[in-house]
Amino acid sequence: MKNIPPKGSSPLPSAVRRRTLPLMVFSQFAGTSLWFASNGVMGDLQAAFALPGSALGHLTSAVQLGFIAGTLVFALLTLADRFSPSRLFFWSALLGAACNLGMAWGGNSLWTLVALRCATGFFLAGIYPVGMKIVADYFDRGLGASLGYLVGALVLGTAFPHLLRGAPGEMPWQGILGATSALAALGGVLVLSLPDGPYRKPMQIPDPAAFLKVFGTRGFRRAAFGYFGHMWELYAFWAFVPILLQTYKAMHPGAGFGISLWSFLAIGAGGPACVLGGYLSRGLGEERVARAALILSGCCCLLCPWALYWDSTGLFLAFLVFWGMVVIADSPLFSSLVARNAPAEQRGTALTIVTCIGFAITIVSIEMLGGLLGNLQTPLSFLVLALGPALSSRVLGKDK
Repeated sequence: MKNIPPKGSSPLPSAVRRRTLPLMVFSQFAGTSLWFASNGVMGDLQAAFALPGSALGHLTSAVQLGFIAGTLVFALLTLADRFSPSRLFFWSALLGAACNLGMAWGGNSLWTLVALRCATGFFLAGIYPVGMKIVADYFDRGLGASLGYLVGALVLGTAFPHLLRGAPGEMPWQGILGATSALAALGGVLVLSLPDGPYRKPMQIPDPAAFLKVFGTRGFRRAAFGYFGHMWELYAFWAFVPILLQTYKAMHPGAGFGISLWSFLAIGAGGPACVLGGYLSRGLGEERVARAALILSGCCCLLCPWALYWDSTGLFLAFLVFWGMVVIADSPLFSSLVARNAPAEQRGTALTIVTCIGFAITIVSIEMLGGLLGNLQTPLSFLVLALGPALSSRVLGKDK
């Protein structure tokens, strides 16, 4: 049964509905630019604060850990379903921007940076899943395509610090942190101007067990477990794209390309792929398109160790961009399936708890891949990423 606006409520002006998706797309891009801000300036942070080589994994995992803690708190308190999601997004963007800017303080150490990254991740829990909740409250039909734009914005936001780092003029690393913080704050202010969506159904009584109840339906579990396998691969790939590029340059001294620029292109290519996947799902079905993307990204995991030995730089870069497209193309489709299979009054909590578990999985895969690369020092370590797509495609391949 489709969700309809509550009786007695007046429909929102058409002008508000028309500007909602573009505004949310920009604001999601702006807010999520905080996610990999430290990765975009990692070399500078290591030099400025004498950080060890393992800092990349620690700071990336700190964001994920903070995000998990934030989504767990948001889900237990059912914040996105009890309070205005626009206000929740606004305050989360402002506080996340402040924590991100704190990395520019000259007295930082590894542990203060880890704490700041963890706090930034906590407030990102009020940006990414809450942004999806806002869009789901506005758009009943074509939700997969709408979320495709939103997740595409997340991808571009994640890649944005790499673009700033690789841009001509060599912006100082403190300037990159300042720019991403200002952008996130702007996104929060813009979202504050949005009224609550017509399909929002507020939760009247707090229900701490709501995040468990949503797993009671098979359709929801199917979508959730498909998403979990997808997440095993996604953030580990994003975190180690610069490492892949550095490894290729070390193995092929004649290769001439900018690591920051191609990190942005490899990650950012997923933005248009999310939009394309959303539109393809209209005719082919969300599960079918998601499973195809999982299979293709799983093949890239298996091919990766051998791609590093290719003598053609162009072919290797094209492979990395293609991987960046298929690794994320299924994400908005899983989010749409999760939203559709959750009760309207628990939709925000459902999206939040599934996202929470998914990001907990990313810490395991990031740390495992980092440990394998550090101890074995072989490109074969990337094969471990194929486990996620293999399991998820198997879940989607079973009969409903």
